[in-house]
Amino acid sequence: MKQKMTVNNFKRLLALGVLSGVLLTSCTDLEIEATDSIFLDANDSTFQGIQDPSSFLDGVYNSINGFIGDQTNLFALSEVTTDAALIPTRGADWGDNGQWRQLHEQTWPTDHNFILGTWNQWNGLQFQASQVLSDLTEASPELKANASFLRALGTWVILDNYGQVPIRDVTGSPIDDPIVLRGAEAVDLIVADLTNAINGLPLAGPGSGNTRPEKAGARYLLAKVLLNKHVYLGTQPDPADMAQVVTLVDAINAEGYDLVGGYFDIFRPELDNETIWFLQTGVGNRIYNGLHYNSTITSGGGWNGFSTLAEYYDLFEGDPNINIAGSGQEERRGMVPLQGLPVGSVAGANGDDNGDGFIDGSSVGRGFLIGQQYADDGTALSDRVGNPLTFKREFQDAQGNTSLIGNDETTGIRVTKYSPMFDGGFTNHEIYFRYSDAHLMKAEALFRAGDTGSATALVNELRVLREATPIGSVTAQDIIDERGRELYAELWRRNDLIRFGQYTNDWTLKSPSAVGDTSRNLFPIPASQLLLNPNLTQNPGY
Repeated sequence: MKQKMTVNNFKRLLALGVLSGVLLTSCTDLEIEATDSIFLDANDSTFQGIQDPSSFLDGVYNSINGFIGDQTNLFALSEVTTDAALIPTRGADWGDNGQWRQLHEQTWPTDHNFILGTWNQWNGLQFQASQVLSDLTEASPELKANASFLRALGTWVILDNYGQVPIRDVTGSPIDDPIVLRGAEAVDLIVADLTNAINGLPLAGPGSGNTRPEKAGARYLLAKVLLNKHVYLGTQPDPADMAQVVTLVDAINAEGYDLVGGYFDIFRPELDNETIWFLQTGVGNRIYNGLHYNSTITSGGGWNGFSTLAEYYDLFEGDPNINIAGSGQEERRGMVPLQGLPVGSVAGANGDDNGDGFIDGSSVGRGFLIGQQYADDGTALSDRVGNPLTFKREFQDAQGNTSLIGNDETTGIRVTKYSPMFDGGFTNHEIYFRYSDAHLMKAEALFRAGDTGSATALVNELRVLREATPIGSVTAQDIIDERGRELYAELWRRNDLIRFGQYTNDWTLKSPSAVGDTSRNLFPIPASQLLLNPNLTQNPGY
């Protein structure tokens, strides 16, 4: 006898189908990911609490390594949808059914893989954290504080990207529809969780490991939430929120975190006073995805995909057409070295092997790579067909038209902040939270509260440290530009542009239909989730 398909059975099957899809489409991370709507055991039994919350939380933290270390999902949504990154199709390379082009053009469909992947990952994170926070789970206060931080982080990522957050009762039936929080309700939950995390996490300070957020990490995230709160509420910035941002950053500074010199040394694996929280995930995606196949690095060539726009590169001081030593660049723009270390050499301990202030042993260089590229012995490199390997400002097809398709191997300025000299570039040390960001959040909060003088002093303190010319009196544009210079490729560009009202601006190779379209400020709710949970509503414009 055939069994009738009920609504509840359909929801069970669809939920399990979504999980299967996540597992099959994941390319870089093998952890099991859960959506907001599923967490069934084999017997569909009632939740009884997490039996080993310490090990469980270890697994949750490990999952974040894959979420952030990946080049798809959250990284792609945060960087490739902006003026900071794009992946042109070079012949047949990086076509991928147009999914990379759609992000930069801001023409993504509602079923875009990375939009669904991000939704599944971070909703799963907040649900797993809620399981630890349940009264049914016996956990120490410190473990509960970690769970509070993780739930806040997962909830915030979903709110920031989708504008609404499904919250499932961990003790409820898997066929119950999760409630959905928006605006003030979602912010209140995040703030409450982070307040609990600050109260319960240890006071560790820099150099103590920094593989967990600790008090400083929770304060950093709370400052980030409060700085963006007016975006989520559709209001103007609240002076009280801005004052709290300043207080939170001052508390982080009082723990010993501070600005440090030597910009590219920050991204070495050694601990420093700058790094608040780093993830134990390989940094290869931040190195190889933009380098050419023939780039001279210790473990082979790059993947020749990711690039940046010329107008983003032009935010930095220096000659717009070259980026070699002596071309007037500020430190953060990096340098294309004319010659690296001899074959078999080892990078120096101080991160500056030949006194140029930028590199640590590889001829690849750091920062923004433009123009002719060189081998370790100073030989000019060629692309795969024998033409000079010169990274160009423009993206053009064979007919000379500016285009995201039909590009050759050399179009686009390339970006790398991490060095391939350490373990072939797969050192498990990718920074997620760092003090320079907090320093700039404080400057922005002061500026939004009307204290332009103090904001200017803070911005210039960082600029002088980075060998850039001080600014007379900062404007809002100066602050967003400074954040772009300091934090490129660190997953903050979309969030920053939205907060400054510039995510809808025009930039090279963005679709004209997306210019000025504020509906792009939020991503669509995946169709499968709308079917699973009628409390969700599709965002405007989709």
